[in-house]
Amino acid sequence: MRRLDEKIDRLAEDMREVKLRLTALETAVGNLAATEMSHYAIMADRADRLAARIERIETRLDLREQA
Repeated sequence: MRRLDEKIDRLAEDMREVKLRLTALETAVGNLAATEMSHYAIMADRADRLAARIERIETRLDLREQA
């Protein structure tokens, strides 16, 4: 009976460790997703600014097609 209790205690400790590691992994994945969204927003902003600059250049050089 004592050996069974020791095995159960070891399993319980292993489960605590697995839960801690899983929580750390979930946190890292959440941070990664937030970072990816931040990078996407930055790139979208840059693309918008570049499009505006190209539009101004085309207008200035009279390169825009008339609709």
